[in-house]
Amino acid sequence: MKSLVIALVMAAAAAGSALANECPTLQAQIDAALSRRSDPNAAIAKQLAAQALALHQAGRHAESVAKYDEAARAAGITLQHKQ
Repeated sequence: MKSLVIALVMAAAAAGSALANECPTLQAQIDAALSRRSDPNAAIAKQLAAQALALHQAGRHAESVAKYDEAARAAGITLQHKQ
């Protein structure tokens, strides 16, 4: 039982750090895709990406990744996630 708990804690820690490393990559993809766009959907996506960045900076990485996905959908783009 003790080893199961330790394994679960280690898996959660690894997932958190993986998401933390993914956030800057997703931000860069959003920035690149929207750099020359000024349409209303791009403006919405930029606002959502700013919220995602704030979540990342607050250490809420899973929520940040979800917000980046929301921004991408708003802009009509597809983000490349880490495997």
